[in-house]
Amino acid sequence: MKIQELADKMGLTAHTIRFYEKEGLLDGRHIQREKNNYRNYSDEAIERLKLIKKFQGIGCSLAELKTILQDHDTNTRTNQEVMEWIGQKIDEIERKKAEYDHMLVTLHWMLEYRKALIDDPDKAEAMMAQFRALSAE
Repeated sequence: MKIQELADKMGLTAHTIRFYEKEGLLDGRHIQREKNNYRNYSDEAIERLKLIKKFQGIGCSLAELKTILQDHDTNTRTNQEVMEWIGQKIDEIERKKAEYDHMLVTLHWMLEYRKALIDDPDKAEAMMAQFRALSAE
């Protein structure tokens, strides 16, 4: 299949697919060149792109993707090593989640404070006094 057909099927752009090829995430198993030098993508390319999207969905960087796909292709990691990597990824996501939770608490406080400025200035003043007291500790 041609690149645009693959892009449409996968919800990607042709540019993204070319980038993946340039970075080595797609190779000769996934792409054949025709006599006119056009790319012709195999059904294996679809499966590869699904795998790439799955790992991107859990926050993998390009460097991680390269390592994961190389390990996947060569089957070099033991099950224990894969489980350790998964555990590390879980820890990373848990840390990010805690950061996002903290950001949400701050944003909700800011919103409540701004609403109080309009509806109940005394409440806003009390909120700010409490905030200053906590910040001083």
